[in-house]
Amino acid sequence: MSNFVEFTFSGQPGYSEPAVRKIVTSSIPVRTIAIYCFDPRAAGVAQAVADYFGDEVYPGELILDETGRKIGSTATVFPLIVGGGRAADALRSITVSQHLFGIERVVVVHHSFCGGTSFTEEGIIDAWKREQHTDISSVYDWDGIRIADFEKSLKYDVNLIRNSQGTPKHVEIHGLFYNVDSGELTEVVRDVPTEAAPGPEPREVTAQASGAIR
Repeated sequence: MSNFVEFTFSGQPGYSEPAVRKIVTSSIPVRTIAIYCFDPRAAGVAQAVADYFGDEVYPGELILDETGRKIGSTATVFPLIVGGGRAADALRSITVSQHLFGIERVVVVHHSFCGGTSFTEEGIIDAWKREQHTDISSVYDWDGIRIADFEKSLKYDVNLIRNSQGTPKHVEIHGLFYNVDSGELTEVVRDVPTEAAPGPEPREVTAQASGAIR
């Protein structure tokens, strides 16, 4: 059995959590979390989000030390890829990201013709009973799983993130709709604390297939 302790920060001699936190924060300048679906057609969302806000770096470049080890990145957008882009799956990662990196924005993106729009609560519960012999009717808050209306789903997810105790109060939260065919983003919901700097006006942009660092 391999000893993987050598690959952990906490396994290093003289480990100090505050010191390690400073190193991680300075090595990875993330400020925006982009939550979107694992559907391959939505793969351009992170770049589209960077283009939308205009002050982001994605995908950026890896930073190497003198020995060639990967010690950081210049990217400021971090993709958080979950089924349907639903916020229920992302809350823990938002908390961890704030602790390690500090964040300024959380962006929820739902996309056209998503698989999350193809089923109903009743349909998946009934199928699960027949095929898996398990009752999942009380396992989830179904408004946070399936998508019946994009405006409602985005408002629900933005509200869920805002009201989570694990969400820093200063972050701005945006709910965007992504057209998988055109690459256009449309802002549907915006929740920006009064003390936060104003972002761009709601608009539509076409994602560019560019990885240039801004």
